[in-house]
Amino acid sequence: MIPDRKRRAAIILAGGEGKRLAELTRRSDGVHVPKQFCSLVGEKSLLEETRRRVSRSVTPDLTSIVLNKSHECFYAPLLAEVAPQNLVVQPENRGTAPAILYALFRLAESAPGTAVLLVPSDQHVEDEAALMNDVDLAFAAVEEHSQLTVLLGIKPDAPETGYGWIEPAPTGGAGRWKTLPVRRFWEKPSRQDADGLMAKGSLWNSFIIVSQLPTLLGLFVLAMPKLYDSFEKIRPTLGTRFEEETVSRFYQDLRPSDFSRQVLELVAGCLSVLPVSEVGWSDLGEPHRVAKVLANPGAQENKRRPEKHPQTLGAMAIALALSLFR
Repeated sequence: MIPDRKRRAAIILAGGEGKRLAELTRRSDGVHVPKQFCSLVGEKSLLEETRRRVSRSVTPDLTSIVLNKSHECFYAPLLAEVAPQNLVVQPENRGTAPAILYALFRLAESAPGTAVLLVPSDQHVEDEAALMNDVDLAFAAVEEHSQLTVLLGIKPDAPETGYGWIEPAPTGGAGRWKTLPVRRFWEKPSRQDADGLMAKGSLWNSFIIVSQLPTLLGLFVLAMPKLYDSFEKIRPTLGTRFEEETVSRFYQDLRPSDFSRQVLELVAGCLSVLPVSEVGWSDLGEPHRVAKVLANPGAQENKRRPEKHPQTLGAMAIALALSLFR
């Protein structure tokens, strides 16, 4: 069956600060540029690469990008052609939970009957077609079973202690959509725990999620009802000329909160995971991971000289990353 792309939406999360890569993404003038706005591999920034990747499954007019106002000087040149209604600009960074919930409430006003893809903007994927085929599979699953929330779990090639892990629940096998129930999450486990997780078939958490819009909102109702109620109160202003001022005041008193820890971990029993393998995925969260991607012959072919893009990873930073990897 041909998917109905008009019933699909996406939220690209691009509000992170990228502090762990600050030394690699600092410009020659000393300004730190969050990694999603940098060209770490190839000519395009990670945000631009993410937008292109997402467009394989979701049309640009139904793709929202969550940003922080303080990053405007970085994102404005990259998103000049994006319609303003597709930019969810937060006045402050208050963590991933408010960022996602704000975007969901905006979508509930403009595209209420959609299934939603949540995706970070700062990851690297070598085989984009294969990854997005799995995203399409996740879409098909939630379009048939509206209560499903599907996370894409990356089959590990090493017992990484710097990634979050998803432990599937014991089961007789994957269902029709190759999904498995989630037992629990492990955030940056010890080496001993990571060895055990890998041995029993656990997966890296990619933070790529597909679910129906009402189902995602329902997870917030279950896990963070106060935050949900707070956004519900400002909902009438969304999409109006009062939105910016109202949201600005609202965020002043908003406490930071984390979607993985304060939502997903609390509702693990409501979630499913779709195993993904051999797509060349990395979150580029540490210098050695950047170096590993740069050391890949395929990635090297796509590298460009730094002057091609004002926020490209500089040659000295590349050398530093590679030296840390060796």
